Amino acid sequence: MTYNASVEMGGSQSLMQRVAACAAEQGNTTPQTWAGNNLLSMAADSNFGWAAAWDYAKDNATVNNNPDIGKRDDVINDSMILSAVQSRKAAQLGSQGWPAS
Repeated sequence: MTYNASVEMGGSQSLMQRVAACAAEQGNTTPQTWAGNNLLSMAADSNFGWAAAWDYAKDNATVNNNPDIGKRDDVINDSMILSAVQSRKAAQLGSQGWPAS
């Protein structure tokens, strides 16, 4: 994992929108705000594996790849996002837009 990968993911509007969509689907009442507040820490969390996938995609980019890595579900797929969001949701129930039950 590199800090650059975490910073790039934290600034990726495409990835942020995907995380917000997942948070909304999981019941968050303020998904855009929640995604903005949590994306960088999820990107930096080695338990989720996002940075390694991001670094690999950058290191192996070709002209045939979409340059918007945050939009590419072959790099950080929906199940990876869901796992990270559910992990944070469990730790934040009753706060940050997550209902208490």
